[in-house]
Amino acid sequence: MVLTSHDTFGTTGRPTGFWLEELTVPLRAFRDAGLAVDLTSVRGGRPPIDPASATDADAASDADLDALLAGTVPLSSVDPAGYDAVFLVGGHGTMWDFPDDEHLARLVSAIGRSGVVAAVCHGAVGLLGATTSTGDPLVAGRTVTGFSDAEEALAGATAALPFSLEQRLKALGATVEVGEPFTPTVRRDGLLLTGQNPASSAGVADAVIDALTLR
Repeated sequence: MVLTSHDTFGTTGRPTGFWLEELTVPLRAFRDAGLAVDLTSVRGGRPPIDPASATDADAASDADLDALLAGTVPLSSVDPAGYDAVFLVGGHGTMWDFPDDEHLARLVSAIGRSGVVAAVCHGAVGLLGATTSTGDPLVAGRTVTGFSDAEEALAGATAALPFSLEQRLKALGATVEVGEPFTPTVRRDGLLLTGQNPASSAGVADAVIDALTLR
């Protein structure tokens, strides 16, 4: 599971980071399914939690979450050969450090050759740099979803963002399907699994478990 290390919302001065529910809900589902899970972040160490998501009461049930977050390893040290799946956790922080991170692109591209690639909400930003074995964008010709332009507008975030996730995915050749704002929406295209928003976290996690079971 990959987390952002970016903690500032553009030039607004607002704090941001990863969205807590998008980590805790899938993490719990993966553990309940008997999967071994490691956490990594762009720079390693404790990744920032978006304070707007820190009211997630369910996080209290993960007794070792604090220790897990304190010990995330940097992406640069992760060997993709050791993993069957990668799960990109969302949160607005990803908009600044996921797109151009070469280690993330390498990790997602490598696992995407034969494994499961999953993203929820803004985590889909981590798909932008990933490529296939032929060098084409991983998302080209694929059906995906992610935090929509409509949701950004409703969240009052559009003006502060470096780009539109929805439009950037389309520019790479993806078919982007979005549901009504803030409603659970999951898309599965082979082993590429995406969820639109925090409410889609459980659905994407279930899709990952199903995909790994069927491999």
